[in-house]
Amino acid sequence: MVEQESAWDAHAIRYEPGFRARYVAPLGLPPTEEVARSISWGLMQVMGQVAREHGFDGKFLTALCDPATGLDLGCAVLAAKLTIRSGSSSRGSPPGRTPEGSLSVATSDITRALELWNGGGNPDYAAQVLARLPNYK
Repeated sequence: MVEQESAWDAHAIRYEPGFRARYVAPLGLPPTEEVARSISWGLMQVMGQVAREHGFDGKFLTALCDPATGLDLGCAVLAAKLTIRSGSSSRGSPPGRTPEGSLSVATSDITRALELWNGGGNPDYAAQVLARLPNYK
């Protein structure tokens, strides 16, 4: 996912004017915070608004470019999306743990979580991310 989102550049940022107009501008925030929440930050390209919604209360959203901070929050956001997807799946049960302790999630749930992460901007996003998995086994 990091490779797809930022090409491993911890300082990657991307301004999303459509996201700003649709989701952030209506909040009536101070201009600097409004722009910062309309940028995707760091390795996982977490939107500033999404970071705030998931409890990031740091003064500056640029902190999401710190690899540990950005990965921690990005993984929390992705885990929330997996929980949403798994909770609504046909199996009707949330992700479980294998005897070894690793997370057990169906590929369809991962695919849907990646689609949720991308927000529909790239219909091939999940396939592109999953195609990279063999590089990391």
